[in-house]
Order: sequence, then structure tokens, then C-alpha cells
Amino acid sequence: MSRPEPATEPRARLNKERVLQAAVALAVRDGIESLTMRKLADELGAGAMSLYHYVPNKEQLLDEMVDIVFGEIELPSTDDDWKTAMRKRAISTREALGRHRWAIGLMEGRTTHGPANLSLHNAVLGCLRAAGFSLEMTVRAYSVQDAYIYGFALQERDMSPESADDFAAEAQRQMREYQAVLAEYPHLVEVVGGYVAESGYDYAAEFVFGLDLILDGLDRLRDA
Repeated sequence: MSRPEPATEPRARLNKERVLQAAVALAVRDGIESLTMRKLADELGAGAMSLYHYVPNKEQLLDEMVDIVFGEIELPSTDDDWKTAMRKRAISTREALGRHRWAIGLMEGRTTHGPANLSLHNAVLGCLRAAGFSLEMTVRAYSVQDAYIYGFALQERDMSPESADDFAAEAQRQMREYQAVLAEYPHLVEVVGGYVAESGYDYAAEFVFGLDLILDGLDRLRDA
């Protein structure tokens, strides 16, 4: 008598949420450049044509992926003072982009905006208006904060060291590598060799330092 075949694990049913989650996971793992509808279909064990039932094209797929990232960012609350609310939002944005480095450069450039995107922008604007910023200064305050947040995230993505100790080790390596020409660059020796090589560079601390400079400056302009 033949032995029955072992039961196989049923394949999870395809739906829009699963498609988007797989797309985000693929972008996190391999980078956004690697994302194609064909590769996404292979990840899901489905035919490429079946994906178009849920997302009609890659541009809409990217729109919805970006909105997932916006959904991970803490909305500023008017229950906090405006600087605390902006600081929380900025730190949350940097952390979300740390998890989704593929999204850096895509967050503000989409022409179609999802509900999480709209909710965040509305909450930031509402917080600034409630704090007493004029319409003109609200636009400027929002712009300068986002330029700093996204710019810092881009710089952090492009740097290979990940911790203060990593930075110190890299600075020490550079000092050794360029030993023959260091006399031509005294300020690099002073700052990189004399400080970074000893103390390193902490992303989180430096991010908050720069952020607070911006928020303090905006506070003075608001009071004026």
C-alpha cells in the first residue's frame, strides 16, 4: 500500500497588503533599483500579470510603498509644545528612513500622495500654525526642517561607519593612509585626527544638536 504524500504548506493568498509588504521587504533587502514587477512576482511566487490587479504600474507601487514609510512617522501633536512636537517628528522620520534607506530621495518627490503622507503634512502644518507662525513662516519652517532631516538621512546613508567607535576607527585608518601628505591639510589633522579619531561621531546626538539649532532659530523668528 503506497504511503500518502505529506501535506504541503498552503501558499498565502495574494492580496494588496501582501504585495506591498513584499515590495518594501525587497527594497529594504536589495535596494529600490532592484525592484521590478517581475522580481516582485517571483518573490511572491506569482505571475507578474497577477500583480497588476492590485497595483496597475510601478509608479503607483512606489507611491504606496512611500506612504507606508510615512505611516511609520510619528504625527506631531498640539498637546506638546511645538518644539517638542517637531523634535519628535524629526527623530521619528530619521528612524523610519534608517529602516527604509531605499525611500531617501522619494519621500517628497511623488506627485500622488497617500493618506499617511497627507496626514503627516497636515499635522506638521497645523502644529506650526497653532504655535503662532504666520503662513509665510510656516512654509519656511517646514522647508528648512525637511531639508535638514532628509539631508542628514542622505549623508547617513552614504557613510559606511555605523557607530561612534566605527567613526573613530575609520578616522584612525585615514590618518594612517594619508600620513605622507597630512602636513598639507593641518585642519583635517586637527579635527579628524585629533577629535574624531578619539571621540568618534554619534549620528543620533549630532542629528539632535543640529535640529535644536534650527528649532531655536525658528523660535526666535516666531517671537520676533
